[in-house]
Amino acid sequence: MAAGLVISAPASGVGKTTLTLALARAWRNCGLNVQCFKSGPDYIDPAFHAAATGRASVNVDSWAMDRATIAHLVSRGLDADVVLAEGSMGLFDGVAARGVSGTGATADIAQMLGWPVLLVIDPSGQAQTAAAIAAGLRDYRPGVRLAGVVLNRVASPRHENLVRHALIEAGINVFGALPRHAEISLPKRHLGLVQAEEQAEIGTLIDEAARFVAEHVDLDAVLRSAAAWSPQPAANGLNVTPPGQRIALARDAAFSFVYPHMLEAWRAAGAEILPFSPLADETPDASADVCWLPGGYPELHAWTIAANAQFRGGLRAFAETRPVHGECGGYMVLGQGLTDADGIRHEMTGLLGLETSFAKRRMHLGYRLAALAGPMPGHKVGARLRGHEFHYSTILAQPDTPLAVVHDATGAVIAETGSRRGKATGTFFHLIAEDR
Repeated sequence: MAAGLVISAPASGVGKTTLTLALARAWRNCGLNVQCFKSGPDYIDPAFHAAATGRASVNVDSWAMDRATIAHLVSRGLDADVVLAEGSMGLFDGVAARGVSGTGATADIAQMLGWPVLLVIDPSGQAQTAAAIAAGLRDYRPGVRLAGVVLNRVASPRHENLVRHALIEAGINVFGALPRHAEISLPKRHLGLVQAEEQAEIGTLIDEAARFVAEHVDLDAVLRSAAAWSPQPAANGLNVTPPGQRIALARDAAFSFVYPHMLEAWRAAGAEILPFSPLADETPDASADVCWLPGGYPELHAWTIAANAQFRGGLRAFAETRPVHGECGGYMVLGQGLTDADGIRHEMTGLLGLETSFAKRRMHLGYRLAALAGPMPGHKVGARLRGHEFHYSTILAQPDTPLAVVHDATGAVIAETGSRRGKATGTFFHLIAEDR
């Protein structure tokens, strides 16, 4: 029987990921099997979870997924000793309008699974007020249970004592307090953490985080606070149709934003994934019947992509007879040109007329519900796709036939419709699930 726990916080940037990785590695070092999940549409953190536990992590999302899908995904924790779900943003942060089974908030997952919440609190610039925040989160929503608190980045023993005393008076367990420790800081860039696969020393960093947390946090008390959890294996699988039988998948530092549950669903449906690297000037496998370019950081590698004539020519030749789809960064590479942050334009593959610019930065962030006006690989006209958009590029031109009518989580129509031309399609959102 596994013990389930949700790691959350009042806000982003407080230390949820670091604590999740440290707990997972520390318990693994003690001989426990640890399974992690990520609540919300984050395609970076699951790779860190896998590095810490040795087990694949997937996303669970109450806005985009129904309860059956979430139950199916978390059932992989049946053989684990400890199951950790890392939250996104603050505990109750989601969208205003309810989605499939919730608003996308971490609290939805905690309540749905019956797992208590371990709060990470950063009391920088405050003392007793930290207890008021924790008490407010504890009492805000019936059905969401608070296990206790770990303090992060405490300034001094006196500071810790003030905060700890106030929390205990409020009836809140304090499992430990972490002083500032630069050695366990994870490097960041504009779309979040630098990806695990790009960090050669990630194992060493996680080991140091585990050592540091074990020194300052009562791991046994945290484990005792977790809920005993023994779910029934989910009967229903994921509602995901693979885009083809043999899928050429762009996969390198420029094309790496793929939700793990999507790849698993494709394989479970019998599809074969054939990775190739555009940055290494590789082309899609000739035996593939579809090519998929995921998101990533093409803006950081635009010079290389533009210079790799074999990749660009090979992709254009592939698209003459078989479908090609791009998501976000992959969509930009399917376009005519990409202007980098220095204002330099780079020629892309030209399968679509899209022109994008990072010189004119503007953040696009949020859930998306798309009704397909034309087919895309794996999905028919009229399909309702749920996804998430997060990028800083500006559209300079989007001249092709719109792929979909796209709404944000409030129901408002947005301009990022995606495009289709010939056998090429693209979207700015990353697909999470199709409505059943």
